[in-house]
Amino acid sequence: MKCKGYMPKRSSRRDFIARSAATTATTATGLAASNGEISNGAHIPALKTAHTTKTNSICPYCAVGCSVTIHTIGDKARNVKPHIVHIEGDPESPVNRGTLCPKGASLEEFVQSDRRLTKVRHRAAGAKEWTDLTWEEAIPMMASRIKASRDKAFVEKDEKGRTVNRLDNVAMIGGCTDTNEINYLLSKFRFGLGLLAYENQSRL
Repeated sequence: MKCKGYMPKRSSRRDFIARSAATTATTATGLAASNGEISNGAHIPALKTAHTTKTNSICPYCAVGCSVTIHTIGDKARNVKPHIVHIEGDPESPVNRGTLCPKGASLEEFVQSDRRLTKVRHRAAGAKEWTDLTWEEAIPMMASRIKASRDKAFVEKDEKGRTVNRLDNVAMIGGCTDTNEINYLLSKFRFGLGLLAYENQSRL
């Protein structure tokens, strides 16, 4: 029976996880000891994130802005290419408090995927096969085609004589896995061309 004026102590998510982990470890140790599995000097393997560098970032998949912690190794060693070993939700974030949706939880698989494109791919009109292009080939090609489309359909004034400076025959979409800086530049590029058809997957 609770006394008058009694207020239970509120615990944070971090406190709950810490107490749960401690209880689990104690129980596991007790069971192992009872089975004779632990002897003097026995070594318990460290977690894969024990000696990593932690970097805070933002999940790129939607407009919620969940904070994530990226664990990397090798970024402080010479002649070693750093790589990601784990990505998890940031428990200190007031937005998501350490939780991630299924897409956010799969960030490591996205970054490490062997299917991730690292080259410019192009399929010519009527062709069935994709070919690799260098950036030196791709950028002038895209620029010339965008300019040709703009020269063909740019509208400076509407039917009432009002200045509109718009382009109706080109559309642009920003990717949800692009950085904020890239999407910002896409927006500036869009305004420079006069594009009206602009969408960004990250707001869906």
